[in-house]
Amino acid sequence: MHFPDDDNGQLLAEIAAAGIDLTQMHKIDFYILFEQKVDAEKFATAIAEDELSPATELVQCTDTGIWEVVTQVEMVPDHTLLGQTEQYLESIANGYNGYGDGWGLMDGDDA
Repeated sequence: MHFPDDDNGQLLAEIAAAGIDLTQMHKIDFYILFEQKVDAEKFATAIAEDELSPATELVQCTDTGIWEVVTQVEMVPDHTLLGQTEQYLESIANGYNGYGDGWGLMDGDDA
């Protein structure tokens, strides 16, 4: 399987090499970072009401103090779709002073 030569393509290649079937639905975690807890909470509330991503979790990094909203989306991990989902979530996060920090798929999270 061929993957584009960018960060998402590299991550998809690593996931495929680990034996995960990228043609199946998976729960993908998207990471959105915030300097202020109040901004993170507002984003988490807004995105939890979105049909795309009803599952969210707010955590604080113990090392940096940065607030992170982990937004879970169930989808087939397609390169184009991942990029579009990142852009969509970040476009909402920008309104709350947040920014995207990538995505991840944990082995065993498949639907």
